[in-house]
Amino acid sequence: MANPIGLSHSTGRSLGNSFCTAVALTLNVLILLSSTGVQAQFVPPGVRSVELDEQLDIPLNNGSQGEERNQADSFMRLGGQAQRQGNYAQAIANWLQALNIYQRMGDVEGEGLTYDYIGVTYAKIGRYQQAEDALRRRVGIARSRQDFQGQIYGLNNLGTILLESGSPESAQQTFAQALTIARSIKHRAGEGLSLSNLGLAAAARGDYFEAIKRYEAALVLRNQWDDAQGEGNTRNNLGDAYRAVNAHKAALIAYQGGLRLSQATRDIPNQFRALRGLVQSYSALKQYPAALKILEQHRTLAQKQANRREELLSLRLTAQIYSTTGNWATARTLYEEAIVLANALGETQEEAFLRNDLAQIIYYRMSN
Repeated sequence: MANPIGLSHSTGRSLGNSFCTAVALTLNVLILLSSTGVQAQFVPPGVRSVELDEQLDIPLNNGSQGEERNQADSFMRLGGQAQRQGNYAQAIANWLQALNIYQRMGDVEGEGLTYDYIGVTYAKIGRYQQAEDALRRRVGIARSRQDFQGQIYGLNNLGTILLESGSPESAQQTFAQALTIARSIKHRAGEGLSLSNLGLAAAARGDYFEAIKRYEAALVLRNQWDDAQGEGNTRNNLGDAYRAVNAHKAALIAYQGGLRLSQATRDIPNQFRALRGLVQSYSALKQYPAALKILEQHRTLAQKQANRREELLSLRLTAQIYSTTGNWATARTLYEEAIVLANALGETQEEAFLRNDLAQIIYYRMSN
């Protein structure tokens, strides 16, 4: 693997208060895998297992102006608007326009920031090669500026892309570099993030006990740094790892913490993650009433968020529990409801699985 170089979000430009706020809330994100392969088994088609949800909010404070600068900054704003609306292709197109202007001006700082946004957004749509290329360019700029904090976060971004694109060993090396830099400058938030991501790399290799060790070390730092959103994500990761080694009671504690923190920070993706994990853990312990109670929360949240794929998951898991406990009539009703929803969503594979499960229930009832 090429030697990964640092990525920086710490630009110094002033693009206006409203734009800076939008950037901090929607664009300055650190990519974190939200699940192991174990969790992905319980996510229906179309529900992303990767969340771009950890943010780095670094103030922008450089006041250089000019007509070209204003034009480039305008493209940045348009890109941010498109990104918040989910139009990632248009967002990238706008940022490429801004990038061209910054390069023409010789504005290395603006160029680096733009590469950051482009790389993260390419990753959101699964174009990992383009994401990696953009982020490597971005991290090169950070390293040339001797921006150590930027290198910490950049290496974590780059490592996560490598991890998701199927290179866990390279990802581990990249996260380890970030950890070394974080410890060398006593950057506790970066150390916690790097340890959490090293846990993800270990989980991707199937080494769940190593993952648990990394997650627990990360939690100490994230709690000390008062990083509630990061801590919630790591607790969910820890729950995944405990569940993978059949330590379901420990997983329950981890997911409960993840749910509490994600609710406090209004982190909807991690709320879904924690609720799914709790359902699976209670089910593994045969505590079905508790699992059904959590599923009610899950479905309520899905309906409130108009997230029909998570609602489909609620129906399927609820139907499975009723089937397991011998309540065939309720299970059949839920499967039929889930089939209608899967059909409406165009989830043909999920619909086929649901029809197969329903057929087994019908056959079992007819033969008994």
